[in-house]
Amino acid sequence: MTDKRNWGSTVLGWFVVKDGAAPGTPAPPENAAAASEPPPVAFVKDIPAAPGGKVDFGAVYEAAGIDSEEQQRVLKAADLLSALPAETPPAVKKRIVEASLKAFGVPLDKIIEGAVQEIQALESYIRAGAGDTQKVLEESQKRIADFEDEIKRIKAVMEDRVAEQQAVVKACNDKKLEVQHVLEFFGQETVARVVRESPKLVEPAPPR
Repeated sequence: MTDKRNWGSTVLGWFVVKDGAAPGTPAPPENAAAASEPPPVAFVKDIPAAPGGKVDFGAVYEAAGIDSEEQQRVLKAADLLSALPAETPPAVKKRIVEASLKAFGVPLDKIIEGAVQEIQALESYIRAGAGDTQKVLEESQKRIADFEDEIKRIKAVMEDRVAEQQAVVKACNDKKLEVQHVLEFFGQETVARVVRESPKLVEPAPPR
């Protein structure tokens, strides 16, 4: 089976191996991506949230200690590259971009340094987000388990209360039958008269 790798699936150092790599490019070992991932960096500020998955890259870089000047250098190179026609040969692109950057007085080494810093920052941001996500998942799973235990306890209370009430109904009905034997002894008419005349008793309404 042909080895197919999606864009972004394999990271080697600072580079990404994608589908359509140059013919003859050797496939990396299975553990190469993990072994060659950019090292994490320590953030100097609180890292920004990404509501809805939208990342404020400038804020991420700033949190990693990458100042605006360094960011602008990388952005300048990216803008120059994106402005070139897609069909431009890579070697020609390289010459044009390098010449333009030198004309602007932008040191190439500084651009590379800034780009590497940005990749380090993004890798650290991914790892930090993954850590926070895992923590949220673990806490949420614990809360779900607690809620499930509480639901079970509540259901048990409900079932016990229903069973208790059913027992009460049976016991009371059994006792009513015992007392009814006493009433039957005196007869229906006598019982009806006493009920009518007693201020303590309520005469049942006639059936509709």
